[in-house]
Amino acid sequence: MVRTRLRKNDEVMIIAGSDKGKRGKVLLVDTVKGRVLVEGVNKKTKHVRATQDNPKGGILKIEKPVAVSNVLFFCDKCKKGVRLGVQSKDEKKIRVCRKCGKSLD
Repeated sequence: MVRTRLRKNDEVMIIAGSDKGKRGKVLLVDTVKGRVLVEGVNKKTKHVRATQDNPKGGILKIEKPVAVSNVLFFCDKCKKGVRLGVQSKDEKKIRVCRKCGKSLD
């Protein structure tokens, strides 16, 4: 199980692989496998057989999960990928940008 500070709907930046430099929104976080599904990134082709639900069949482009280690949170203030830290505020933990200290929650 992988511990990550990323959450659904976070804006992230890809830092490794063929999609390096692309940005997208997190759709799903899988902590068991250590993967993140990012919108518009790591698209693969899937050949679909014709069925009653899909009478034409054909080729679909679907997004596949990316390893958490290949993703960084994108800070709007810093305008780049940054690591996240945690600070206690009013007995509540909040995520903050490690570069500029901006609160994210």
